[in-house]
Amino acid sequence: MRQVGALTRYHLELLVRSHAWLPPFLVFALLLVIGVTAGDPLLGGLGYGAGLLVPVSAWYVRSALTAEPPASRACLVAVAGPARVHLGALLAALTAALLLAVGEVAALWWISGAVANPGAQRDPGVGPALLAGLTTSVVCVLLGVLAGALGNRPVLVRAPYGILAALGLAAAALVVPVSPANAAVRGVVAAARTGRPVVPWGELLLAVALFVAVGAGVAALAGRRPE
Repeated sequence: MRQVGALTRYHLELLVRSHAWLPPFLVFALLLVIGVTAGDPLLGGLGYGAGLLVPVSAWYVRSALTAEPPASRACLVAVAGPARVHLGALLAALTAALLLAVGEVAALWWISGAVANPGAQRDPGVGPALLAGLTTSVVCVLLGVLAGALGNRPVLVRAPYGILAALGLAAAALVVPVSPANAAVRGVVAAARTGRPVVPWGELLLAVALFVAVGAGVAALAGRRPE
């Protein structure tokens, strides 16, 4: 685990130095500015922002996997093994997306007006709304990283197909009713109408389990299908 942690920090440094983190961040910020206006209800904005995190997190996976030059990656794989290197890249993408999620929740809290929509059954406190929104954002990040992991190497080695696959999986994670991301976002949007935010603990646990299973499977595949 110590070696995986070092590889995660290495891939995070690559993301920062190569500026590969910037395009997903700018697109996310632009869509957030377009979709949310200062003074809007907090819960509605949190649901919108969390939904945007799914494709953006998938994009961060691709950025983390492609930030390193092939020759340098080959040397790293020879030293640490392809499975650990790949897992480090996935965890780096997850870390970057989680930091973005925290910033998104803080920014929406800062610019929002009322917590719930006008005419809601009750006026909830800011604390429960923020907790529900942050948990929903984490669920969406986990599903987005999962989509990126399945849409890139070593699962799909051809870049054009991988991009389409990652986008398709991210869209499915948002629209398929059984998806934890879909259920969590629907919960926050419904809370904006009712004024009763519910923290999606069940969806979070399911998203974590899916991430662990898929991450371990993809890392194992990287070990059997070296580049």
